[in-house]
Amino acid sequence: MSDPLGELRGELEAAAAELAGASEPTSASELAGTSEPATASEPATASEPANARRPGSLGVRLDRPPKPDLGDYSTNAAMVLAPQLGAQPREIAERLGELLSERLGDQLASTAVAGPGFLNLYMSDAWCRTSLGRMLAAEESFGRAGEDLGYAGAPQQERILIEFVSANPTGPLTVASGRHAAYGDALARILAFSGHRVEREYYVNDHGGQVARLGESIQARARDEEPPEGGYLGDYVRRLAAEIPNAAQAPTEELSRAGVELMAAGARTTLERFGVPFDRFFSERSLHDSGAIENALARLEQLGHVYSADGALWLRSTPFGDDKDRVLRRSSGELTYLAADIAYHEDKRAREVDRVIDVLGADHHGYVERMRAAWSALGGDVARLELPIMQLVNLLEGGQRVAMSKREGEFVTLDDLIDDIGVDAARFFLLQRSHDTAIDLDLALAREQSPENPVYYVQYAHARIASILRRAGEERVRAALAADVAASAEQPHPSARSLLARLLDLPAEVAVAAERRAPHRLAAYGHEVAQAFSAFYRDCRVVGAAEEGGDEDLRLALSVAAERVLSR
Repeated sequence: MSDPLGELRGELEAAAAELAGASEPTSASELAGTSEPATASEPATASEPANARRPGSLGVRLDRPPKPDLGDYSTNAAMVLAPQLGAQPREIAERLGELLSERLGDQLASTAVAGPGFLNLYMSDAWCRTSLGRMLAAEESFGRAGEDLGYAGAPQQERILIEFVSANPTGPLTVASGRHAAYGDALARILAFSGHRVEREYYVNDHGGQVARLGESIQARARDEEPPEGGYLGDYVRRLAAEIPNAAQAPTEELSRAGVELMAAGARTTLERFGVPFDRFFSERSLHDSGAIENALARLEQLGHVYSADGALWLRSTPFGDDKDRVLRRSSGELTYLAADIAYHEDKRAREVDRVIDVLGADHHGYVERMRAAWSALGGDVARLELPIMQLVNLLEGGQRVAMSKREGEFVTLDDLIDDIGVDAARFFLLQRSHDTAIDLDLALAREQSPENPVYYVQYAHARIASILRRAGEERVRAALAADVAASAEQPHPSARSLLARLLDLPAEVAVAAERRAPHRLAAYGHEVAQAFSAFYRDCRVVGAAEEGGDEDLRLALSVAAERVLSR
């Protein structure tokens, strides 16, 4: 197996199941158990491996205690089993420790019962060295889910369509769009790494009132006039007016199309610069021109999910959980945005993907239930439609928020942000908080080259590893990787054990990030790995390790493993 920590968890669950015997839990609450690891007197609150947050069928968790002297891992299994077995948790923990010792042999050095019934596991040096060897043998596939790679609990592979960014093409991409881009791209990469087939799509809103106002604004600037009320005021409108031939006299509809084409092309260029590729740019206008919207409305009518009232056409969405029915065609004959969105999602359904993820903006809370209702009305499984909502980005400069409004022309573009702090820093800072939490991006901190800047800290750790490996030389590194580190006689230093434990968390961290649609976990994880490597570097000499009684092969191999994980 390529996941040593997953294998340890499997042994723990098997031992717990053996203790439980044939008895079955009587309620879900009995399976929940106590979830925190403990010292001899109080629960631990330190960082835990992601495996700990993925309880198995028995509700058993595997956590990391807050201090090395409390063991490498701790489990709540005895407290989960206590209601079933009718025994005291500490007594069950003792029995579980004996059973694990039999199952794991020399991989487990010792166990200790703590607190009300936690079992702390002290893994042997042999287990640490063998685990490092397995990680290195997996090479670049370490952490990648998939039964063919030997990972337990590999997810069912799905074909997933992720639509993200989809900013109105009436202005340059802003920092807010950059957060959408960073999130969607990272999520797509994580899902693909986890074995899913992922397609990326950008919905171009190239039809409707905002597009018409862009054309009117371009013409006004070409005539050296102020844009009309509700128009666009940014300097980019002047540039569009200068770039489009005969903008002062051309029909505004032509100006709208030309302006949208130029803005969409600029968005593609910015996204490529930001390292965010797309498989498809889908035009809203194509839905109008092809008759797809009318076809979708006709299908809803056949299914009995639309009706006419007050001269308008309505979607009967309340039976599907919406708080009120929604207008599809106004009494004026104008189609609503929802009508186009329904046709767009009917197109998505027709592609027979297994799952659709629409990454929505912070102002789309009311959109969620109506889109779920429309999806259900079309015959879609609402469990296969995900609608995560991104929160806002606040730029801080000198402790003050930078005002942003695309229509008013007061905003910081994604290109501006990249020019200021670079692609890596921009992506990291935009990903370091959960997507449903607002971000305060401190530009001054992002520019700093200091340990306080998390991007710089991670990059510096990676650069330090690269420097160590260069100093050792390619041939020496190859020899270290070819060596049997499992047979090493070195007793790993506590800092080396701590680093290895963090590296072994990668498969579970990726799995949880994929399951929870939470790329921010990997940003935090990368920083924690960098911290663990810095402590290892401080305490353990790598090149020339033999001079202090260490194994240079093992320490070089551990450095390579850390470099591979940070490169992810």
